[in-house]
Amino acid sequence: MSENTIALTLSRIEGAQRTPVTLRHAVIAGWTGRDQAAVEMHIEELAALGVKRPASVPVFYRTSAVRVTTANCIEVLGEHSSGEVEFVLLQHAGQLWVGVGSDHTDRNVETYDVGVSKQMCEKPVAALWWAFSEVAAHWDRLILRAYVGRERTLYQEGSVTAMLEPAELVARYARGTILPDNTVMFCGTLAALGGVRPSPHFAFELEDPVLGRKIDHEYSINSLPVA
Repeated sequence: MSENTIALTLSRIEGAQRTPVTLRHAVIAGWTGRDQAAVEMHIEELAALGVKRPASVPVFYRTSAVRVTTANCIEVLGEHSSGEVEFVLLQHAGQLWVGVGSDHTDRNVETYDVGVSKQMCEKPVAALWWAFSEVAAHWDRLILRAYVGRERTLYQEGSVTAMLEPAELVARYARGTILPDNTVMFCGTLAALGGVRPSPHFAFELEDPVLGRKIDHEYSINSLPVA
């Protein structure tokens, strides 16, 4: 089993603490939309790139925990990968936390094997995480956004209501009420404005308008040559 210890800032309303967190399991949930029409739109969006339709939804892909990173630069092979903003759940020390990340994916590999494509690229996350208990009561008010390029062109935007609620995703994956400790789960994405496309820079955020706060992160993509 792979382990990945990264420094995260675990934040509660009364204060935040920088903490080393060891990740042992990483899960990528796909096709998690509440609105079946929106799910179908995303399936068709990826089908246009050659990605096969899933046999059922949602789907839970496993990837190595060492792929999760807070780095501000990642390296990928070739120039056919792209990011996508997702809210991310973390079970740590018996408590559920919520953050935001990018399921950066190799789109060429995705056309013939989605599971392999999930393992091809790092999965950037913001270092700041909120206690889920502090947002549970107003969960549907949270907003996801992503931007491409240094000029920050809006790429994705929408409410977390586009995806299944955290409790349902946890129940479907873990067949229980909580994730296994030391597990991080990416929870699905929004349709891309203008279509899925690569960019040398990707920024993303999760906004809580009720408590007036935001988690954000950005990273650049260094494309390595294909021999």
